[in-house]
Amino acid sequence: MCERPALNLPVIPVESTLSDVYQAYIDGLRKSSFAGDIEYSYGSRLAVATDNSVYQKLPQAVVHPKGVNDLQTLGELANQHPAVKFSARGGGTGTNGQSLTDGIVVDMSRYMNKVLEINPEEGWVRVQSGVVKDALNDALRPFGYFFSPDLSTSNRATIGGMISTDASGQGSLVYGKTSDHVLELTSVLGNGEILHTQPISVSEAEEKATRSDTYGRILRQVLNTCRGKRQEILAKFPRMNRFLTGYDLEHAYDADNQRIDVSRLITGSEGSLVMVAEAKLSLTRIPKHTALVNIKYDSFESALRHAPRMIAAKATSVETVDSKVLNLARTDIIWHSIAELITDVPGKDMLGLNMVEYNSNDINEIEERIARLEEELTAAAKSGEYGVIGYQLTFERADINKIYAMRKKSVGLLGNTKGNKKPIAFAEDTGVPPENLADFIMEFRALLDSHGLQYGMFGHVDAGVLHVRPALDLCDVEQEKLMHQISDEVVALVAKYGGLMWGEHGKGYRSEYGPAFFGEELFAELRRIKGAFDPANKMNPGKICTPIASDDELVKVSDVKRATFDRTIPVAFKEAFKPAMDCNGNGLCFNYDTTSPMCPSSKITRDRRHSPKGRAGMIREWLRLLAQQGVDAASLSADQFKTSFYTRWKNTRSKEQDFSHEVLEVMNGCLACKSCSSQCPVKVDVPEFRAKFLSIYYQRYLRPLKDHLVANVEKLTPMMAKFPRITNLLMDNRVSQSALEKIAGYVDAPPLSVPTLASQAQAVATTFDMASLRAIPDAERGDYVLIVQDPFTSFYDAQVVADFARLIKALGKTPVLLPFKPNGKPMHVAGFLDKFAETASDTASFLNSVAELNIPMVGVDSPLVLCYRDEYKALGAARGDFTVHTVHEWLAEILAAEKAFDLPDAERANSTTMALFAHCTEKTALPKTEQIWQQVFAKVGQPVDVIKVGCCGMAGNYGHEAQNKSNSLGIYAMSWEQAVSRYKPAQIMATGYSCRSQVNRIENFKPQHPLQVLLQCITKK
Repeated sequence: MCERPALNLPVIPVESTLSDVYQAYIDGLRKSSFAGDIEYSYGSRLAVATDNSVYQKLPQAVVHPKGVNDLQTLGELANQHPAVKFSARGGGTGTNGQSLTDGIVVDMSRYMNKVLEINPEEGWVRVQSGVVKDALNDALRPFGYFFSPDLSTSNRATIGGMISTDASGQGSLVYGKTSDHVLELTSVLGNGEILHTQPISVSEAEEKATRSDTYGRILRQVLNTCRGKRQEILAKFPRMNRFLTGYDLEHAYDADNQRIDVSRLITGSEGSLVMVAEAKLSLTRIPKHTALVNIKYDSFESALRHAPRMIAAKATSVETVDSKVLNLARTDIIWHSIAELITDVPGKDMLGLNMVEYNSNDINEIEERIARLEEELTAAAKSGEYGVIGYQLTFERADINKIYAMRKKSVGLLGNTKGNKKPIAFAEDTGVPPENLADFIMEFRALLDSHGLQYGMFGHVDAGVLHVRPALDLCDVEQEKLMHQISDEVVALVAKYGGLMWGEHGKGYRSEYGPAFFGEELFAELRRIKGAFDPANKMNPGKICTPIASDDELVKVSDVKRATFDRTIPVAFKEAFKPAMDCNGNGLCFNYDTTSPMCPSSKITRDRRHSPKGRAGMIREWLRLLAQQGVDAASLSADQFKTSFYTRWKNTRSKEQDFSHEVLEVMNGCLACKSCSSQCPVKVDVPEFRAKFLSIYYQRYLRPLKDHLVANVEKLTPMMAKFPRITNLLMDNRVSQSALEKIAGYVDAPPLSVPTLASQAQAVATTFDMASLRAIPDAERGDYVLIVQDPFTSFYDAQVVADFARLIKALGKTPVLLPFKPNGKPMHVAGFLDKFAETASDTASFLNSVAELNIPMVGVDSPLVLCYRDEYKALGAARGDFTVHTVHEWLAEILAAEKAFDLPDAERANSTTMALFAHCTEKTALPKTEQIWQQVFAKVGQPVDVIKVGCCGMAGNYGHEAQNKSNSLGIYAMSWEQAVSRYKPAQIMATGYSCRSQVNRIENFKPQHPLQVLLQCITKK
């Protein structure tokens, strides 16, 4: 075979060796008692080189400790290596680069994530620092408590991270900040010493301050600074709920009760003093009664100026969003869940929204407050006073949570804007006294308008905290300079209104403003505090301050950003891999909830690389390094890089270090479930760029045999189905299964259906004949349904397709079985993009010709149906405008147009509740799936529970790959296993072929498709 010269995809070498200092430290750590994970591959370091900010800094290594002893080992060993630095990390949700370092990242989230003790009698909990906030509240809910400081990233932010930034959010006027709930901390200093802190009397502090140990040194400095400089501190810091200083000098000394609390200094210190290992936290009783009033306004300014009246009326919290955020939410999957809760006002534009919450344990109290508020709002809506145009009220906790979920997702939604300019976080948490907020915001808006910037705003108006993210293109050097300029201008503006730049999200790379904010005298005290805890400046150096004796510099707003690297990637590369480039680091894909379908591979591995954000970051770096290797934009396509089999064989056998191999590893871990494409606020579609990467990668290296089997499954299966019994006999034995696993890496191959669909076709459906169908009068075409086959249900679950034909008949329609045409999705998943394009073009041509009949086309397996809408879009105009419906979409149309489901009461289904398990691809891409099925079954009197589960772990071919089987089973165990165990096998319905196969493999029974249960409901006598 001839080889095309000079276009062989280059090796991408990466300098992955550690510096001598860190290599010696890591070598020592491996020989020590450290029990956690030590990672220093380029990909592992890259995964924590960014957070939810615009900054990027590559660490030397990442370690994942398993407990306090491991943290102690890290510090003790570092005493022998003075240059080694640490930065503790939780969920990586910081918007200002708080956890970024060029030293060692200490990731607490993988192992140190346990709730250690709950004491409901005394109202406290003890946790490890890596526990996710929402996970903690899940554990507390049965006891009637919750950890009340709230934040928009609560489903992935850790308690350690909340302590690090003294986090707070909605309801902070009532519930306070994290520091208000910290009772005790167990921390580890940079030298490995364990530090236990809790409030103590001043007399005890004075006694311990005479000692020569580290705790004595810390207490001496706390007494000298926090008590000795008390008047200067009170004069400098105004009384604001969100007035974060970094080290809480004011509250570390309680003058009224004569107590010292060192934990107050640690809380908010951004990891610059210690590594927090465990925390004892006070809890809040879950209120018995909650009400939320959504007040709609004619402008954002009206919402802001009306908010103080809500605060005066003793609301628990007042949250606000502007029209930009609302309009973004309308375009997201989340809107379907709240559309009825925040309806438009006829004839008026809703340009602002206040979400006002009232909590109480006394139902009469909350009803009286709401009644007074409703009276005022009704009058205001009629008169137009305060800009009120309407309001809605809900007492349902589930509905309130849905609305707040929209508000929380606003952070990520702001990043989902078109064009190169993206809303970014750098001045997004300004805080001013609430009474100054409206005037401050108007001037803030004028500032941004003067620069011609677009932006969205939302925030906690009760606390005077505003979230605003101006849209900038940081790949443009001038725009990056503008970011720094605006930062300087905002600092001056908040000072004018008696506030500060960091009202909620900490300093991080804004630490450069600290000296001016504190003043020379108090900033020197901050530095002395730092020196007492961390004299060697090992803990997150450059953040907040440096020790008084240190010449080290603070980090700056102008430091290196992600865009610094992204701007070196050619535009054509960015366009080809746009979903990866669009990732803004919001980290919603780190959602801890195992019942959420978002990224099961991230949940099972607890590896940041195996997440949409991690994979997007790997692709970005891969593109940057490709460009660095001289690959030009014109040649970045699979067709350009084709090489001979011999060359690919030779490259595969070589031991060359190629970053592409690291990228391949994380791409192979993806289930291609596509939940990220709709669940991610910025729609980071990993399967799309994964397929492109695989296509290019395998032009240099040989593909494994399993890929070829997957790519040809739609050709091989119809042939094998001609002799199903013989095929099953040959495949279903230990020898064949073992050979298939060893040779192709394929396990648990499913048997072909017997009887086959072909053998049942004539009995259940009309044979497809184009001429005959064209002869049908237009008025009668609505009485026919064309069944579009797929390779899985047609050949491995044929009874489902046959039953669908019977269901169509039972509903008074005529089913017509279309001839099987390959869909191509298996090819796309494996990255055979050339073959996929050929297959998709041929099938699209056929379906377009069939679509001219104007007869509904319906497919049984939703992921394959959705492929026609999604992956086929790459065909452009060649795709045509045919539509293939899912079963539930078609049933919804029947439901709306006819009374086909209305049956006499005597014929209704029995009262046994069925359980609906929807396929993750289907329910995320089509968010009304479960609701529609419930409505359909309601028409036949069949009760249905919608089961909240994540991925089943099969996801097409993923669960059949030997290398993924363990993770596949583990993913099933995370949510499906417990959910399935709550029902009898006969009660369980699953919409996905892969889901039914996974249950059959593990539980030894195959659930029914909902259409099969519906058929039974309609045809039973």
